[in-house]
Amino acid sequence: MDFYGFYTGGIFDAYEWLGAHYTAESTVFRTFAPQAQKIELVLEDKIIPMEKVYNGQFYEAVVEKLPKGTKYEYRIYSGGRFTDHCDPYGYFMERRPDHKSVTWDHKSFQFKDDDWMKKRSDMLKKPLNIYELHAGSFRKPGKAPDDWYNYEQLGRVLIPYLKEYGYNYVEFLPLCEHPSDESWGYQTTGYFSPTSRYGTPDDLKKLISLLHENGIGVILDFVPVHFAMDPYGLAKYDGSALYEYPSNDVGMSEWGSCNFMHSRGEVKSFLQSSANFWLKEYHFDGLRMDAISRIIFWQGDERRGVNSNALDFVKNMNKYLKKENEGCMLIAEDSTSFKGITKSAEKGGLGFDYKWDLGWMNDTLSYFEAAPKDRQEKYHKITFSMMYFGDEHYLLPLSHDEVVHCKGTIVNKMYGDIDEQLSQARALYMYMMVHPGKKLNFMGNELGQVREWDEKRELDFELLDDPKHNKFHEYMKQLNHLYLTDAALSEDDYDESGFKWADCDQAERLIYSIIRSNKKEKLLAIFNFSDRVQDNYTLEIPDAKNTEVILCSDSEEFGGKTENAASLIRFENGKLICALPAYSGIALKIS
Repeated sequence: MDFYGFYTGGIFDAYEWLGAHYTAESTVFRTFAPQAQKIELVLEDKIIPMEKVYNGQFYEAVVEKLPKGTKYEYRIYSGGRFTDHCDPYGYFMERRPDHKSVTWDHKSFQFKDDDWMKKRSDMLKKPLNIYELHAGSFRKPGKAPDDWYNYEQLGRVLIPYLKEYGYNYVEFLPLCEHPSDESWGYQTTGYFSPTSRYGTPDDLKKLISLLHENGIGVILDFVPVHFAMDPYGLAKYDGSALYEYPSNDVGMSEWGSCNFMHSRGEVKSFLQSSANFWLKEYHFDGLRMDAISRIIFWQGDERRGVNSNALDFVKNMNKYLKKENEGCMLIAEDSTSFKGITKSAEKGGLGFDYKWDLGWMNDTLSYFEAAPKDRQEKYHKITFSMMYFGDEHYLLPLSHDEVVHCKGTIVNKMYGDIDEQLSQARALYMYMMVHPGKKLNFMGNELGQVREWDEKRELDFELLDDPKHNKFHEYMKQLNHLYLTDAALSEDDYDESGFKWADCDQAERLIYSIIRSNKKEKLLAIFNFSDRVQDNYTLEIPDAKNTEVILCSDSEEFGGKTENAASLIRFENGKLICALPAYSGIALKIS
């Protein structure tokens, strides 16, 4: 290992030396604990003293003929007492509530996804439709909260589902090992250990390889800001604040976890080695990085000022990850107005490919929650996002955060009774697909789920026995596939020529018209977000020769009232004359 690089935060492969490693005849254990008095390696049947190596801040033990899958932990002495810790660089851990590390040869698996890895890209000029998923509650083989499919079994269920519904990427909520199911993985103890809830490291690699072989990209939710404070984890690892801040004023997060101290080189090397590990060794295609606002500003509070050390960390990390992992994508979950999130690190930005557009999400849901009579004063909540859209490469999320903690689901955020809600949700999703920016939907949204997500239960697939929800999910399939196949909806997302308001001056009627285009094609979408039919809506499109309805959210086949969508429009002398159903969206090809 490059020790100078380790101490200065300059390396991305610390996991190759630290942790537990198999050699031809032995297993070598190494850990970094500069303030420890002494350390013992605790195996299943013996305790072995560890020796100081290099400069005395690292400890090592060598054990011969140790089988793969052996449980171990480090007994770290400080102040006359000891605490047993899992290995910060361990490749595998026991299933919770147990927490020992487990030896594993992470190099033994052979991927079968060479073609995918050579061709993958950041998708900036392509359709990116992400299905956000919690691995333990998509489908369950039984009813118990901890009855889960393993990774490979999940793939066999998930892959045909993603293809059927028109999702070309899946984003997993954090899969690093974590103690509490209720944290969904956002409070981590094993930054190099895939959670054993769903199987072994090889099982996860098999899942990723299968997804790639089927043309589906894989994104991992990664948590670089804070970690679980469980005593066997990183907290007070060597008896001192080795990974966290020594002061609770900045050391404790709002979630009751410990904040990483990003100014320490050893912490930088740890985190960026973890990020690189998942991209390089597991073939993840991207990382969605959580809570980036807490990296930009101290505690995420703009009034406290910019955390310059943390900013330098993320800039340097992203620059390296993009260079060394060709075609990977880096996504920031960030709610601030800080500039340059998706500007390259070489040009002074943070170096992300995408930023979640949480402003779009909040404005859109606020609009649809309002009664139609109140939407006139909210009319420009729908148009406002395009005032700042050119600032960053935005991704539009309707994520897990919007369907938990008594917020309701996407469908039951809509105004009115269930029929009105489903109608408006169909229109909302067409608006989402027509709006520039890549897309993310949390699992269950495609079913019109009306029960808040619960990590202990699988999705309510029985909803599909209800004709209303069955028709809704058929609509979502067709809409997703339209997005994947119509290049006008994605090719020029981040070029101002790819989007135009054809009409956004209809506050009284709650009508909006949007044109999406690339160099070859044009698509027009007209929305009526009012609760009444809008007859004789006229729109001039003088350069058009013909129009064709390709999708109508109010069609009977999707649960609406329109028998023949083509009959809603007529085209005369460069003018489109429409009868717009209530709570509807109509997508048309322009030629």
